[in-house]
Order: sequence, then structure tokens, then C-alpha cells
Amino acid sequence: QAQLIETGGGLVQAGDSLRLSCVASRRTFFGYAMGWFRQVPGKAREFVAGITSSGEDTYYVDSVKGRFTISRVNAKNTVYLQMNNLEPEDTALYFCAAGADSDLKSIPPMLTPHYWGQGTQVTVFS
Repeated sequence: QAQLIETGGGLVQAGDSLRLSCVASRRTFFGYAMGWFRQVPGKAREFVAGITSSGEDTYYVDSVKGRFTISRVNAKNTVYLQMNNLEPEDTALYFCAAGADSDLKSIPPMLTPHYWGQGTQVTVFS
């Protein structure tokens, strides 16, 4: 059964850090690029970061470059999003997704998810 489960969201102050985790079933992780998206009410879901299936290449939306880091541990079927120096504008529901490596090479980088998680809420107050 395809499964992605996100954890690690929370309520933090601006400038703080959080680390999101997404544990996947093997069928939704092995051989897939993984990515993080976020969504606020009334707006479209936004691609935030992606990492290729090998973990060698990473991609970020401009607004998080230098603050967020995506990584994966293939032996654990887990992808992480380390978020530092959080801003109120980062407040959103964050989703984990699995897709194709080739998607991340588009300009701008993107991921067309084959699978989604249920989301974890991140709220940043000033």
C-alpha cells in the first residue's frame, strides 16, 4: 500500500528551526525523487524542495534557499526537511510527495507527485 507519513510540524517563533520527516513505504520511496510542498488556505500548493532518488541532487524554491535543506536516508525510506530561520511566511501545511527524477530537472524545478502524504502543519509567529 502506498504510504507517506509526515511528522515534525509545530508552532514556533520566527527565527526558530524545525525538522520535518516523511517516512514512506518502500514502494513509494525506492527509485522515486522525493519532494516537499506547502499550501496555505486559498492558495495553490507550492513546490518547496526536491531531492533525486540517489540523493545526489537537490532543488529549492528561491524563497527557502539558504534556509531549508532537504535530505534522505534511503535505508530508512525517510526524507527530511530541515527548516532554519523560519519566517511567518513559511506558515503552511507541508506535504511530502514522491515523483520522478526527471521532473526536478525542469526549469523551474518541479515534481509531479505520484503519491502524497497527509500533511503536517507548520505555524510561525513573529
